Amino acid sequence: MISSLRGMNDILAEDYERFTYFITTATEIAKKYGFHFVQTPLLEETALFKRSVGESSDIVGKEMYQFIDKGENDVCLRPEGTAGVVRAFVQKKLDKAGGVHRFYYHGAMFRYERPQKGRLRQFHQFGVESFGVDSVYEDANMIMMASDILSALGIGYRLQLNSLGDQNCMPAYRESLVKFIESCEDEICEDCQRRKLTNPIRVLDCKNEKCQSLYLNAPKLLDNLCAGCQSDFDKLKTILDQNNIKYEIDTNLVRGLDYYSKTAFEFVSDNIGSQSAITGGGRYDRLVEFLDGKATPAVGFAMGIERLLELIVMPESKREGYYLGAMDDEAIDMIVTLAHQKRKDAKVNVEYKSKNLKNHLKGADKVNARFCCVVGENERNDGTIWVKDLENKAETTIKVEDF
Repeated sequence: MISSLRGMNDILAEDYERFTYFITTATEIAKKYGFHFVQTPLLEETALFKRSVGESSDIVGKEMYQFIDKGENDVCLRPEGTAGVVRAFVQKKLDKAGGVHRFYYHGAMFRYERPQKGRLRQFHQFGVESFGVDSVYEDANMIMMASDILSALGIGYRLQLNSLGDQNCMPAYRESLVKFIESCEDEICEDCQRRKLTNPIRVLDCKNEKCQSLYLNAPKLLDNLCAGCQSDFDKLKTILDQNNIKYEIDTNLVRGLDYYSKTAFEFVSDNIGSQSAITGGGRYDRLVEFLDGKATPAVGFAMGIERLLELIVMPESKREGYYLGAMDDEAIDMIVTLAHQKRKDAKVNVEYKSKNLKNHLKGADKVNARFCCVVGENERNDGTIWVKDLENKAETTIKVEDF
């Protein structure tokens, strides 16, 4: 028997209902915020992620599904969504067009990492990206949208905030952080020693417990912000306070990708074990420029769908649609025709095998239909159909044309 690859799961049975419910809910809310759907390829040039995500990141350094294709192109399966959306934004010359562009997307991402609960090698994300708004109000807009989605799904969360500064205040902070890292370099892990040379701020995101205890004494970015970044961060907190969005300040919160600056945020859950982040995002004003576009302010977030599935509170299931069945073989053609006509305005399930009434009622229950509709010899002769409303248990026989 051939099985699925490790870390690549099928979405079947109960999971598909939760999955589609998530997509429907998140999409409806994104549209209410004025966002439009975008879809990018699963396969991209490897250079896209090296230039955007950053070669210092674990994603590029360790986790990408990268290979040379038959045309000798260095390609990879996308490990995250933002870089591809930015590439499309620049390729379609939307950066030159100016204005505001807001997109949402959902789809599969791929990372070769150790599979664990809520973290797969093929996983799915829902994300949003906003281009052209250089205002902390848009950062708050993103946070409020993510909050609305999680609340609509019945998912409890804690919101964590930080500011990563910008090109005005980050260089000086990076220098002081490197000095601190060097003071305890013999005690930190190999990954942190490597990050010190490539992207020092990433050490704060290290999951090694010993490293984390050491970094409690590290200089804090929030204590080193320039006036502009400090003003934006203070304003963000004010907007969230005014809209009753509770948050915590986490001075060690950094995003795992190199392109973020200023606002960084994560929504975390206490109900999924150690991998507690369920949504992450922030501002990335320089990424469009990194990918050869015109400098364009941008902000976004992404949600890992598999991490959320078991947390979703599903609405009470309601019966809907019709189940059509035949009591004898001669009625099968008739119910197929009726189903085809009825599907113009309703959900219809058809049983192609003739069965007795008891088994048809069981079949209607199995698909959670509102109406069980059956044709037997008497109904064929009379041009009628027997219908039972499975909610209120009312039974009736009506003319086919009325059905």
